[in-house]
Amino acid sequence: MSHGSARLTVHGRRLIVERHQTGWPQSHIAAAMGVSRKCVKTWIDRFAAEGDPGLATRSSRPHSMPTKTSDEVEQKVLAARAKHRDGPDVLGPKVGVPARTVSRILRRHRAPYLRELDPITGKQIRSPKQTATRYEREHPGELVHMDVKKLGKIPDGGGWKARGRAGGHRDRKVKAGYDYVHSLIDDHSRLAYSEILPDEKGATCAEFLERAIAYFAEHGITRIERLMTDNAWAYRWSLRAVCADQAITQKFIKPHCPWQNGKVERLNRTLTTEWAYRQAFTTNDERAAALAPWLKYYNNERRHSALGGKPPISRL
Repeated sequence: MSHGSARLTVHGRRLIVERHQTGWPQSHIAAAMGVSRKCVKTWIDRFAAEGDPGLATRSSRPHSMPTKTSDEVEQKVLAARAKHRDGPDVLGPKVGVPARTVSRILRRHRAPYLRELDPITGKQIRSPKQTATRYEREHPGELVHMDVKKLGKIPDGGGWKARGRAGGHRDRKVKAGYDYVHSLIDDHSRLAYSEILPDEKGATCAEFLERAIAYFAEHGITRIERLMTDNAWAYRWSLRAVCADQAITQKFIKPHCPWQNGKVERLNRTLTTEWAYRQAFTTNDERAAALAPWLKYYNNERRHSALGGKPPISRL
């Protein structure tokens, strides 16, 4: 079968040969078939040399590829992907290979996307729902996204990830409770600010927004025009005063469509995979103390695929 851009099939090539055998000039055959004279001569010569098998479609792949990445480098990239579970922009500098080459190696070996992997075990899981509509605001502060990520607290001594499955079971009657990770991210620069707070009530969300606005101002985003959130009661009603005071227009996503607030949802996933679940913490305070250093790394050093492999601070 011919490729999608081919003008001729095997039957068309055979028709060229038949017309040539009946005495048609090659120029007339080319005009009738809608191809070049060189194309007609190629198939006539190939039929003369190989017969009917010579009219079959051949692969256009070159016989040799001197610049092809070696198997040793490919295995190095695959091993680094399995170990670090990072994207091409992050893996490239680690293994000394361009990010585009890393991407091609992963696709060639059909390595699953990060979105399809469990953040803890690295095993492939079902891919989440995605949106085909992508956008990015033109300047920092034009739109920010806000959300809360709920995480179970770590009991003293660590959970099963630190102690192992055979390390004994904690008393189920003692409830560890939850941490509420509040986050705000800028749509254009991806600058992010997060805090661990005891709840997600309206007053807590409003106070967090005020501190986040001050944090953004310290980093050059002195004006926030729009704030996008889901339809939680705390967001819809308790942020009104802060937004009115700062002249911020509130935007709400369509109910049950969290992907419309996808930038902060993606930040939540990055938080869980690279901070909360990347290592086994023995206490909840230990995990909480690791958030601020990781956030500083995220904003100032971590390569962001949506920013051309640069950190968020590069856009401010």
